Amino acid sequence: VQLQASGGGLVQAGNSLRLSCAVSGFTLDQKPILWFRQAPGKEREGVSCISDRDSSTWYLESVKGRFTISRDNAKNTVYLQMDSLKPEDTAVYYCATRRLGSGCYTRSPRMYDDWGQGTLVTVSS
Repeated sequence: VQLQASGGGLVQAGNSLRLSCAVSGFTLDQKPILWFRQAPGKEREGVSCISDRDSSTWYLESVKGRFTISRDNAKNTVYLQMDSLKPEDTAVYYCATRRLGSGCYTRSPRMYDDWGQGTLVTVSS
């Protein structure tokens, strides 16, 4: 199982970025994918999840209406479209999956086993 996150960068507030999480060793209808982020000095938090079973989604309250998660099964890739970015979105973003269980009901980082390497998103004011 491998996950590779990409797409981070430096943008001004109000602009957009699209993160990608390319996975291998499994297909997206077998495991959920959750995007986490960790800002300096803060705990890692779940941002958005897309379910393996029915592509249902979940969002952190503070990103609802601004972020959109989606997946391309043919490319085995999950995307996180981030619009109207704010300085408080600045963090390293990680994609992750679990070895057991399905769906987006579990969002604690401790329950996720396999992680991508992280991609840095910096939003300037």
